[in-house]
Amino acid sequence: MITFGRRRILTSLLALFVVLTVWRALELTASSTAPTKPPLTAFSEYEHKYEPETDYFWRTIKHNFPVASFRPLPSAAASSEPLPHVQAKSFPAESAADRETRLTRQRDIKDSFLKSWKAYKDHAWLHDEVTPVSGASKDTFGGWGATLIDSLDTLWIMGLRDEFDEAVSEVAEKAAFVSTRDKEINVFETTIRFLGGLLSAYDLSGDKRLLAKAHNVGDMIYKAFDTPNHLPVTRWNLHEAARGHKQRASGNTLLAEIGSLSMELTRLSLVTRDPKYYDAVQRISESLAETQGKSKIPGLWPVVVDADKEQFDSGNTYTLGGMADSTYEYLPKMMALLGQGSGLYADMYNQSMAAAADYLFFRPMTPSSEDILFPGFVDMVPDDAARRKVTRPAAGHLTCFTGGMLGLGGRLTQNPEHMSYAQKLTDGCIWAYKSFRTGVMPETFYLTPCRTPSSLSSSSSSSSNNNRTFKQNHQGCEWDPDEWHSHVLKAHSSAGSRDAPAIIEHEGLPASFTLIQDRRYILRPEAIESIFIMYRITGDAKWQDRAWEMWRAIDNLTSTKLANSAVWDVSPRVGSQISMMDSMESFWLGETLKYFYLIFSEPDLLSLDEWVFNTEAHPFKRL
Repeated sequence: MITFGRRRILTSLLALFVVLTVWRALELTASSTAPTKPPLTAFSEYEHKYEPETDYFWRTIKHNFPVASFRPLPSAAASSEPLPHVQAKSFPAESAADRETRLTRQRDIKDSFLKSWKAYKDHAWLHDEVTPVSGASKDTFGGWGATLIDSLDTLWIMGLRDEFDEAVSEVAEKAAFVSTRDKEINVFETTIRFLGGLLSAYDLSGDKRLLAKAHNVGDMIYKAFDTPNHLPVTRWNLHEAARGHKQRASGNTLLAEIGSLSMELTRLSLVTRDPKYYDAVQRISESLAETQGKSKIPGLWPVVVDADKEQFDSGNTYTLGGMADSTYEYLPKMMALLGQGSGLYADMYNQSMAAAADYLFFRPMTPSSEDILFPGFVDMVPDDAARRKVTRPAAGHLTCFTGGMLGLGGRLTQNPEHMSYAQKLTDGCIWAYKSFRTGVMPETFYLTPCRTPSSLSSSSSSSSNNNRTFKQNHQGCEWDPDEWHSHVLKAHSSAGSRDAPAIIEHEGLPASFTLIQDRRYILRPEAIESIFIMYRITGDAKWQDRAWEMWRAIDNLTSTKLANSAVWDVSPRVGSQISMMDSMESFWLGETLKYFYLIFSEPDLLSLDEWVFNTEAHPFKRL
């Protein structure tokens, strides 16, 4: 009888468990506002096996504005013909001495990575960043281990398998994207660093724990799209969202923060076969395409847009630099990711670069008449009659990606003019590095522009017009110290001094530079990124030599006992010394050192015909 009673109790408990399980499933189904998902895959089973329960939090949160239907997933077959090769078909034969030189340089960069990685492990493990002078930790991106996740693919690429396995285990077991101490998170930064880093590490290693974690991050980010028009809140209070508060996209949104989510969320859809993430970013891309020809500079979008009203054409400032940059960067990269040489992204890329060449690119006046370009700023300034264009010959580190962008885009669209721009823009950043006595360029600065119109071509120009404009640029670019001094005085008019040489000496201005607006170097990767791409698409070893010269200057300037640190001033004023900022953002390990390492690797390591890098240097497998 006792045995029978136990069996009855056990049977009753099992029945109750089944009822509760069914009831919970029905409750979730009833509360879900999303359309039916694709059937479960092997990935989903693996995910449930490896993920802690808290990581499913964002999948249980109800959406206030459900999407009725999703755009279908893209496929490479949708393209009428395969894309052209990006990477050079052949690289020069390497002598034994040249090979040893290349590998010695690569080892030096790997040693620097290991030094910085050890500092992070010893002093800031699982935090966002290590402070490379004081050896403390800080959390600047949600406290979710930004350096750890940003570095995963670099560990794999450098062959550091033991370190990679340890890092993946830590991420799988301890990284929980559920809450943060921050009032708001930057959705763009979260997407490119965390989602991008996890997807890339998965693409490289095949470790499905990483894919499971990426899926969780993607679901968190997807909640930021829960707005009436399904465009995201880019500075997002995830705590309010988790409590079910209704939200709207902002009327003042930076272009880069809304236009640079496409690669990561598209790749997530492709590897999970869940179309909702691709659908979310494709809505943004379609809004960009619809408004591209309606702005004050048709072909370009302003720096600030209204995401709530879907007005991407009403702002007054235009640039390829910070706050806008990666929106343009992702146009050719989406072509590569999807294997599509025509269509939405190709059209937007071609239109934007034609406008950039006409309105933004300028040539600086230099003592040696270097044939270089920089992308400047244009402000549409209201006056009594209409709006007039005011071009600012400003540039900075964030604009140095443009050479690589046009190199990639030029290959994909088979546009030799874009390849020419790519060379001149990349050479411009190399020149800027060499102009400073430290060998490193600052964050932002102003230059003395050539006197003639600086655009080298127009998409509608004839060949003869192109040649004439090019000749005029050469004729208007002879070095004129008086012209430089005039621009220096104008840039420093508030100082009250009329002595240009004194200003130049006090401010540490190299020739042609008129103002150093932001004197820092914060370990940025954009210049070496373009040099790496130019090397891979041309096969010319000169780019490796330029990279090495740049690396030696950067390491000499930024090296600390523990790692490498950002510096306050690359060109100290009279009486000042180099001062460390005690800061090392995650992109030092995730981007800068990765590109330096790759340029000294065998060319088939992450061939550009097979991989495309997001704006945080995370390589995704191309379709």
